[in-house]
Amino acid sequence: MTAPDDHDQGRSQDDDPTSPQPRVEPRPILRPEVDQESARAFGRPNGVQGSFTSPGEPAAGTAIPSAPPPPALVSAFGMPAGAVGGLQRPPVEGETGDDTGSGDFWGDGRARDPWRDPWRDPGAGAVLGAPALSEKPESSSGEPALGARLSLREVLFGRRLSLSALAVLGAVVLLVGAVGGLVGRLTAEGGNPLTDPDVTLSQVEPAVDRPAGSVAAVADRVLPSVVSIEVRVGDQGGFGSGVMIEGAGYVLTNNHVVAPAAGNQQATLEAVFADGTRVPARIVGRDPKTDLAVLKVDVANPAVAALGRSTALRPGDQVIAIGSPLGLASTITTGIVSAVDRPVRLEGEATDTNAVIDAIQTDAAINPGNSGGPLVDSSGAVVGINTAIRTLGAGGGGSIGLGFAIPIGDARDIAQELIRSGTVSHSDLGVNAASVTNGTSDGARVQNVQRGSAAAEAGIVEGDVIVRVGDRSVATADELVVAVREYDVGARVPIALVRETRPLTVSATLKSE
Repeated sequence: MTAPDDHDQGRSQDDDPTSPQPRVEPRPILRPEVDQESARAFGRPNGVQGSFTSPGEPAAGTAIPSAPPPPALVSAFGMPAGAVGGLQRPPVEGETGDDTGSGDFWGDGRARDPWRDPWRDPGAGAVLGAPALSEKPESSSGEPALGARLSLREVLFGRRLSLSALAVLGAVVLLVGAVGGLVGRLTAEGGNPLTDPDVTLSQVEPAVDRPAGSVAAVADRVLPSVVSIEVRVGDQGGFGSGVMIEGAGYVLTNNHVVAPAAGNQQATLEAVFADGTRVPARIVGRDPKTDLAVLKVDVANPAVAALGRSTALRPGDQVIAIGSPLGLASTITTGIVSAVDRPVRLEGEATDTNAVIDAIQTDAAINPGNSGGPLVDSSGAVVGINTAIRTLGAGGGGSIGLGFAIPIGDARDIAQELIRSGTVSHSDLGVNAASVTNGTSDGARVQNVQRGSAAAEAGIVEGDVIVRVGDRSVATADELVVAVREYDVGARVPIALVRETRPLTVSATLKSE
């Protein structure tokens, strides 16, 4: 590119008649030497002196930089038909100019110095021009200006509108509201086709068929005689169940239920009936050897349960357990008799219970709190007293279908003796035994014989294996205990045993424990 000569660089603005006022000259522009390769690559074409060339034909000897633009671009962005000049011409009114590319900056025919042009000079001052859009002149057509808008108060009470106009306006509002409500209802009904607000479900009269032996019928008869037993000792508490066995207010339950309150003056013992009646209870007597106890409550005309015969039970018979498991009063569960005459040893936690019972096994659900409640048959007669459960967990757990009840035949005899005298005596052989087996036969091996006992008088010695008491076979030490207790004190009973591989039968007169 060409540069102004030294004379032009030293010329002041006072010499330029077109300059409106003197201004400080810009610092000289540093123009380093240009190497030949850069000049050939980035230099101006031959014949071009300014910053842009004119839109005419290229100078002679120069190559066409690019192909002509497409017709669509020319139509969209080209100059209108008949227009003269290029886009780079200065906006001077009345100037025709030419397209020859003369001049240093624009091809306008004037010899302008490109280094003094205000578009090129970085030192040129900013000048405010005229606004892009002129303000519209105020309307002089004589149209009246808009007045203030009416408020709701002025419309209703200012008498600005006639009553007929207000009536029409109200009618329009009501019509719009009605149409909106109808559209909303149709939209809501169409949006949820699964609901119907007009549906009313029909009902029929209850037709309940409860035969005499049904569970519901049995529960209706037995529930009034079943009580919940609550024990409180200080800030500790427990609960169990019981059944009314005599009209004078005697309740049969388990010893381990009431044992914490025995002999403790600070303990409280209450019986709660099915209708919610709560009365104090007193201990009549307890038998830790059979885990049974009798309570006395003062009530008028109590409902008394019917006592059945446990000897008539067979495995598979239907039974019903009633009680207060986990404190849930009047709970009823059903099942069958799984086995009879099942010897079970009971050891009540924190009580003096240490009993062996000849139990009824049932799969009716029995849980903590059922203890002392009745096990009844399909006729509603009590056939057992629910006493124990067996679980997989140590120290507690729910029912897994292994519940045990004291046969009502044994429980009735014990309860009657407790009511009469407050104590019970049991027959005893006077030996300590352990369960043994030789692979072909089982029995109870005598570990020691108490001095002066029935066994000592019968000639039973240590090492003898007892296999039968009376008519009942003995396979374990627990079976020996329950087999002896089937007989009264003073009864003479034949006892079969094995001594040094030889069978032997002796007679023993049972004594009291």
